Order: sequence, then structure tokens, then C-alpha cells
Amino acid sequence: MSVRVRADLDSLPAYVAGRTVPGSTKLASNEVSRGPLPSVVEAVTHAAHRVHRYPDMGATELVDSLAKHLDVATERIAVGCGSVALCQQIVQALCSPGDEVVFPWRSFEAYPILTRVAGANEVRVPLTEDHELDPDALADAITDNTRVVFVCTPNNPTATTLHERQLEEFLSRVPSDVLVVLDEAYREFVDDPQAPDGVEFTRRWDNVACLRTFSKAYGLAGLRVGYAVAPPHVAEALRKVYIPFSVNAVAQAAAVASLEAGDELERRCAEVISERTRVRDRLLELGYRVPPTQANFVWLPLGERTGAFNEHCLNNRVVVRAFPGDGARVTVGTPEENDILLSAAASFSG
Repeated sequence: MSVRVRADLDSLPAYVAGRTVPGSTKLASNEVSRGPLPSVVEAVTHAAHRVHRYPDMGATELVDSLAKHLDVATERIAVGCGSVALCQQIVQALCSPGDEVVFPWRSFEAYPILTRVAGANEVRVPLTEDHELDPDALADAITDNTRVVFVCTPNNPTATTLHERQLEEFLSRVPSDVLVVLDEAYREFVDDPQAPDGVEFTRRWDNVACLRTFSKAYGLAGLRVGYAVAPPHVAEALRKVYIPFSVNAVAQAAAVASLEAGDELERRCAEVISERTRVRDRLLELGYRVPPTQANFVWLPLGERTGAFNEHCLNNRVVVRAFPGDGARVTVGTPEENDILLSAAASFSG
């Protein structure tokens, strides 16, 4: 006899992280290559001297800083161990076994995993032929059993974004007792004036929550801290299912310092946006299909050629994130890293 685990876990898809291959250029995990914002490093170092103490479970200083930065009440903010943890908290807090979670597909890999672990039913809604979210199809998929709709914009891994008008029309069709979660992990890289600002939508709609993270533009992927802006009763529910002390003291200090480094963040994002334009333009010149991107990565819808492209990149010491049968997601790195990727892409003939 052995300890019994849930039988349904055998069919649970595994989350696949971007590979790290020593000596290769890693463009698989949407990290920023420059590291934390320069002024934040000192805050991290100082906080490291206090790690013998438990962190503030309520992340009070961080919540207060976020409230000031976003101009929202503290009661509407919840923190988590990265925005993915907040996705988990949302499903745990809102869904019972048999309830439904609707999300686009392909989108963030964690959505189906978190849904099924909670015992809820996943409802995948196909993207359009242009690799964009289909708001009409998402609305059509909502039933009386739906509790949550995840809307990843810019979408991971396709990098496309909804426009404000599309989101308004979609929300007008969503029942008031269904929570729409705007997953905006890449919001800081958005320069499309028509793209929605999720925090602003939380002011106008009582059933909208917005998720953001310090893992991407702020360069704190290794510290794991994200936040939600939500209706007060939803934020309270997220805090109830929060794993105690999961946002550590160093992460909290780094996030607070990051919010104070606005000029540094603006310069960094401008560099990434410039490079993603260069990378996409060159890939288009090489004959690749590349949807417009509002994130810090590009999407190559290679279909059945994805595996061959992935192997070719590995042979050229470049690590991309391959989704077999669909495409490859490639992070925008430094100019030098991007040149290595573009050289590999130019020599691919698969």
C-alpha cells in the first residue's frame, strides 16, 4: 500500500517553464535581460539583512505604495506571490467544484492547471485567425455556471492586445455576478493608445479585477510579487486564501523601491519597445508571420514547423519557448541577444 493522491492529477497538464541551457542565449521566459532597476538593488541588499524576521503578512507598505501609485483605495488591493498566485487565489476564492472558468486559448498556460486543481471546469475559447482574443466568442461561452473569465491582454504567448472599445462591448455582455480578470502582466510595455488600462476599468465596472506583476518590466521575476486591483469584497476574499508570508520581505522592499523608480522604468520600457520593433520588422523581412506585439516578446505562428525551429535555435545556442504544433514565443532581449536570434532565424529553412 502507498499513500493515495488524487487520481485526476494524472491527467493534469504540467506547467512548462522556459528552459535554461548553459552557454546559450535564453529568450524563453519573458524576463528582462537588464536585471532589476538599478536603484532597486540597494533596497534588496538592505532588506536581505532582515530576512531572519517574518515578512509583513499584509504587505502594508507595499499596499500603501500601490494605492498611492494607482490612486485606488487600499481595500481594493491584494498581493500575491506573482500574478500567477493571484490567478490561483481568484479560482480558489470564487469557484466550487463544477463551476466554470472561461479563458482564451492559446493563452497563459497556468489557467487550465489552476482551474482543474480547484475542481472547476475549464472552457477554452479559440483565438481568431489573427492570433487575437475573440471577445464575442468569450461572451458566448459564458453560462449560468461561469464564475470567472480570464482575459490576458497583451495575450501570452501571442503578444496581441484588446482595444478599449472591444473590452467595453465585451463587458456589457457579461453578467454582473461573473468576475472578469484582466491579466496585464505586460502592461508596462504597451504603447498602443487604444489599448485598455485595466485599473481604470476596475473603477467603472463592479465585476472587473486587474492583475499586474513586478516580474516583467521591473525585473523582479526571481522575487515573485504581483498584485490585484479588485472590488473590495473580492480583494478581501483573495486575502483570505493567501498563503501566509508567501510574498517575502525582500520582494516587498524591492517592489516598493521599484514603484519609486519611474524614470528608470520608463527608459527601460522604451528600450524594449524599440528593440521589439526592430526584431519584428526584421523577422517580417525574413518572411515570418509575426502578429503585432504589445509585450516584451514576439509570436511566431509556425504550426508544425515549430519543433524544427526550436531545434534549429538550440543548435545556434538560442533558447526560445516552443509550443509544439502552434508556434514559438521569443523574448525581446538586449540588442546583442536579439542579433543572435535574428541570425538563427535567417538561417532556418525547416
